[in-house]
Amino acid sequence: MDIDATPAVIADPANAGQLAAWDGGEGAYWATHADAYDAAVRGYHADLLEAALLGSADRVLDVGCGAGQTTIDAAHQARSALGVDLSSAMLEVARGRAGAAGISNVDFLQADVQIHPFAAAGYDVVLSRTGAMFFADPPAAFANLARAVRPGGRMLLLVWQPVRQNEWFLAFTNALAAGRELPAPPPGAPGPFSLSDPDATRALLDGAGWSDVELTGLERPMLFGANANDAHDFVFGQLGWLVADLPDQQRDRAIAALHTVMREHETPDGVLLGSAAWLITARR
Repeated sequence: MDIDATPAVIADPANAGQLAAWDGGEGAYWATHADAYDAAVRGYHADLLEAALLGSADRVLDVGCGAGQTTIDAAHQARSALGVDLSSAMLEVARGRAGAAGISNVDFLQADVQIHPFAAAGYDVVLSRTGAMFFADPPAAFANLARAVRPGGRMLLLVWQPVRQNEWFLAFTNALAAGRELPAPPPGAPGPFSLSDPDATRALLDGAGWSDVELTGLERPMLFGANANDAHDFVFGQLGWLVADLPDQQRDRAIAALHTVMREHETPDGVLLGSAAWLITARR
């Protein structure tokens, strides 16, 4: 199969913080809980793959592939699939999953999409399931992806709609704020909602060499655990840093508030909270 290779990850200096996080503790946590993260966005997974209309001749590039579910599922339909991520821990999980499934037309690469020298016009389709929002330099990243895709090729991104549309984020952060006003990230900073503004995202992709940019709104429940205790442990393991420096009593109240959120959203199908995403399609 056609793949890009490099002996070690080289990151754009602007992406140093993202590399430290995803190839450090944050990426390790996601790798350990890969099944839980896949389950959380399961409601969107089929939307992305069905919209991709993959064919047996397609060469797929999966950006921010994480533990590889999207890459592996794409490989079942396509000629080949390459998953790219900054996290060596998640890529190890992805390779293990692919090996267990006996899939030979898939590969994984630790690389910074902003600067990696992908083969020019080497891919037919770019996919990204909640992985394209973390570029420190989005214009550079999406221009590099445009160069990697053949003329007429396509890109499909699943990204979050604005914070106010995402109950899960508001509920978790409000609980762990413990009465504080948490600082908002600077405008344009990498993060879950960096591509949530439709007009700004269209302008970004247009400027990076993409055309026919369309955003389709989707709303799906997100699953955070089989029960309140499981969901609390899963989410607190990722967001506990928000209360790490609080006095003991205030921290305990915040932890209890998070558990209350989980109990309030416990259903026979697990702990479910509302979410809203954009399915973005574009043409090279």
